[in-house]
Amino acid sequence: MKKPTIVVVGGGAGGLELVTKLGRRLGRRKQASIVLVDRNATHIWKPLLHEVATGVLDSGVNEVSYQGHALSNGYSFQRGTLCNLDREAKSLSLAPIMDGDEEILPSRTLHYDYLVLAIGSVSNDFGTPGATQFCHFLDSPQQAEGFRKDMLNTFLRYQASEPAPDSTLTVGIIGAGATGIELAAELYEATGMLHSYGFTQLESDQLKVHLIEASPALLGMLPERIGNAVGKELESLGVTIHLNTRVTEVKKDAIVTADGEELEVDLAVWSAGIKAPDFLSKLGLSVEHNNRIKVHDTLQSIDDENIFVLGDCASCPQGEGGSVPPRAQAAHQQASRLYSNLRARMAGKPMKSFTFRDHGSLISLAHFDAIGNLMRGKSTRSLFIEGHLARFFYASLYRMHQRAIFGTIRTGLIIIVDRLNRYLKPRLKLH
Repeated sequence: MKKPTIVVVGGGAGGLELVTKLGRRLGRRKQASIVLVDRNATHIWKPLLHEVATGVLDSGVNEVSYQGHALSNGYSFQRGTLCNLDREAKSLSLAPIMDGDEEILPSRTLHYDYLVLAIGSVSNDFGTPGATQFCHFLDSPQQAEGFRKDMLNTFLRYQASEPAPDSTLTVGIIGAGATGIELAAELYEATGMLHSYGFTQLESDQLKVHLIEASPALLGMLPERIGNAVGKELESLGVTIHLNTRVTEVKKDAIVTADGEELEVDLAVWSAGIKAPDFLSKLGLSVEHNNRIKVHDTLQSIDDENIFVLGDCASCPQGEGGSVPPRAQAAHQQASRLYSNLRARMAGKPMKSFTFRDHGSLISLAHFDAIGNLMRGKSTRSLFIEGHLARFFYASLYRMHQRAIFGTIRTGLIIIVDRLNRYLKPRLKLH
């Protein structure tokens, strides 16, 4: 009997954890052919991209090679970008890979028995004039690296001579969600380290960060106590917080708000709102207004029982009229449920519904602090934590992801290497 083929498109947190489980259990035993498709050659955990953007995290050290990981975990890897889906033929097309005008890898067609879409999300600029042209986005390692290089070049202006006392470097961050807030704190950390290494003459108190949020509160999806605590900590660092402030235009050196104010900036970052990639609305599957694919609570597309969706690009029902939030912990949980449901589907057994269990939220403010809440079991009450305990739990989230894709022993070795690198390498990527 022909073994089934499971194709997973998207090697983010959920997608990579899923193919790892499937490869170890089914791929190694030749019970199924597992294929991962991603446009990039390497994986890095998306919640850490703000650290890549400031150089605190070296993407070259922390990225995972899909090709190498595939060999070790019983699945195969195809690099490419999904461009078309033929549900009748159970096939998908990958766009050619180009290097400038040269075609490196031609377009290809892959056949599947079961397809999983785990493509994630991108920032939503809501069509704001100038946003695409003048803002940095942090949706991919390439974009994070682009911001880091632009940031270093901007700091270099102040390397050779002593800056005037009133000299400032101004960064405007549009969107006060987790990414925007964590980036703001990391910028002050990075500025201090760049000064200590002699990379720039500017000191941390000469950095000015505008954090611009259209809603009336920071982290509106989280308990008010967390938003208030985060706001106080950011203001103590020097961040200027603009609430109830909608951005109407971004210029080369300024951010324009709805009340006509122009905030002059050296760098602008857009981190407000998310949506699934636009091309998902062109695959012939039912989607919401933000391009998220509609699925049953089994994570199956409502249009095709052989197509599953997980992570930020899935609109999965939850509770009365709600949906699962687009968060990393949701993708982690969905990967586990989808692994079980795929095996059940292949065996002709009933699949189980996915239920999201909120374990709380944590916000890292570089080395300055960490703040968040932990959910107390199944009750709606939560435990507010901050300081060293919160930082420990925040770091453990990444270690849990590493454990899912590497196993316990290798993750332990990685932790040891990370600690050694603190002494062997600069604390900031300077090139």
